[in-house]
Amino acid sequence: MIKQAKFLISNTDYKKCPSPDKPEFAFIGRSNVGKSSLINMLTDHKNLAKTSGTPGKTQLINHFIIDNKWYLVDLPGYGFAKVSKTLKAEWDKMIREYLTERDNLEAVFILIDSRLDPQKIDLEFTYWCAERGIPFALVFTKADKQSITKTNANVDKFLGEMKTLYGDLPDYFVTSAETAMGKKELTAYIEENVAEFYHK
Repeated sequence: MIKQAKFLISNTDYKKCPSPDKPEFAFIGRSNVGKSSLINMLTDHKNLAKTSGTPGKTQLINHFIIDNKWYLVDLPGYGFAKVSKTLKAEWDKMIREYLTERDNLEAVFILIDSRLDPQKIDLEFTYWCAERGIPFALVFTKADKQSITKTNANVDKFLGEMKTLYGDLPDYFVTSAETAMGKKELTAYIEENVAEFYHK
C-alpha cells in the first residue's frame, strides 16, 4: 500500500517533466469522472489532487512522487470542460505529446463512469491509445452510486464494445472513491509494474 505521496511539479510540456528514471502511471478520463477523488482514495490523502464540482479543473500535467519509487500523473480530463477552443487544442496537444513521448510511462489508467452506457468519447480515446501502442488499463469509477448488478451490466457493455473494436480486452478495475472498492487490486497492479520496471 502507498505510504507517502507528495506533489512534485506541474507542467504544460512533457520535456520539462521529472527525469524519466522512475516508472510512471497516468490517470485520465472524461471531465467529472471522479479522477481526483480516486487519486485521493488511492494515496490516502484527502487533498492530494484537487476535487471540484466544476469539470476541467485539472489543466496541467501534475506529477506526484509516491514512496520515492514511482510517479503518479494527474492529466487534464477530456470532454465537457467549459474552456475556449484554443485552450482545448493546447490541452489536447499537451496530453497527446505526453502520452506518446514519455519513455517511462508504464500505464495510462483511463477512467470510465460505471453509471453510464458506453460513451463514444471514451471508446475513441481507448482506440487512440491502442493504435499508438500506449499501454492502458480501464478504471470504472463511482461503483457505489448504484447496484452492483447495474455496474456489472455497464462494465460488460463497455467491454463488449471494446471487444468488437479490437478483439482483445485490457486489464480493468471496478472502483469507488467512497468505499475504497478496487483500491487493493489497483495498488497491487501498480506495485507489480513498478517491480518489473526496476528488474528490466
